[in-house]
Amino acid sequence: MSTSALLAQIDQVGRDRRRGGYSRHVFDSGERELREWFTEQARARGLDVHTDRNANLWAWWGEPSDQAVVTGSHLDSVPGGGAFDGPLGVAAALSAVESLRATGFRPRRPIAIVVFAEEEGGRFGVPCLGSRLLSGTITRDAANALRDPDGVTFAEALRDAGGDPEHAGADEAALRRIGRFVELHVEQGRGLVDLDRPVAVASSILAHGRWRFRFCGQGNHAGATLLADRRDPMLPAARAVLTARETAAARDQARATVGRLVPNPGGTNVIASTVDMWLDARAPAADATRSLVAELSERAAEFARDEGCEVEVTEESYSGTVHFDPVLRDELCASLGDAPALATGAGHDAGVLSARVPASMLFVRNPTGISHAPDEHAEPDDCDAGGSALAEVLRRWAA
Repeated sequence: MSTSALLAQIDQVGRDRRRGGYSRHVFDSGERELREWFTEQARARGLDVHTDRNANLWAWWGEPSDQAVVTGSHLDSVPGGGAFDGPLGVAAALSAVESLRATGFRPRRPIAIVVFAEEEGGRFGVPCLGSRLLSGTITRDAANALRDPDGVTFAEALRDAGGDPEHAGADEAALRRIGRFVELHVEQGRGLVDLDRPVAVASSILAHGRWRFRFCGQGNHAGATLLADRRDPMLPAARAVLTARETAAARDQARATVGRLVPNPGGTNVIASTVDMWLDARAPAADATRSLVAELSERAAEFARDEGCEVEVTEESYSGTVHFDPVLRDELCASLGDAPALATGAGHDAGVLSARVPASMLFVRNPTGISHAPDEHAEPDDCDAGGSALAEVLRRWAA
């Protein structure tokens, strides 16, 4: 079955009627349905499926052993995300294995498909949580303590899903099994459109992270409190949002985004007592990203003082600049007909794994250039071209 046909099977799973697009978060009904779908599809192709200690799904062609060829992506989404970010890589992997089996190919090295948990951080706030746990980038205790918007901890959610939070964390045995890793993903930008090519190879990922700014003031009545008497945390938060854009614009290739503001208690006729603001900051180098956040933190403190408020800044996640394995990168470019190599500003599980194993990525053309939104798109022919490219990579690596 082709990559595009597999994607069509899950087109209605996790649709978000309010936001548009899809909202599929780890262990919710939509994400669980996709896990069941993947398990059924993998077993139908003769693969052995199991869930590891960190809620990542593995499907093996051959006996699991060290130096395997591994591919995969994720099935969760951002709130109101597109249809391709994550599932495209999983569907392509299933299609690639099926096509290789159909040709009679017998891998000399085992092949595995992995589905990583909570890649987007849409429920617990930390992106690439499954791969971070696997590689030891986040500790078991730190992950288990994470809470979703309803106050449920990751430990509680993992236990409810049949896992054991006491056994979560770094998995050296699983890492040793990954001899080479390749993740196929929809392009999050317009590089391939401009190059008129369906598939590219990733070269690097910008340094990026998430920071929470908590502005603390005094909750009060919107009608009874004079403006001069207010300590309204919404004002410094609003100024910080504007300043984030201005500060990033003054720096080369930097990005700063505030996509989420949460006032407490959140009433229309209530002056908030606190406002939580989440900043996503990215730049080509780690020091540039850190410098950007430091400047914004100083400005936020100034804005808070002006309103008689306070601000607390907490780093929730951070990933340094990733330069993918140059040997794999060049090998992939050559084997796929001199495919172009493109940098990306988006984080991925492959980027997390790259610090521990030889890792690489393939991108499939996105004609809109839009991602993390309902208008994200990839043409069926390009999805299938990506699946064919991935099959060729697996064939070469496992032969």
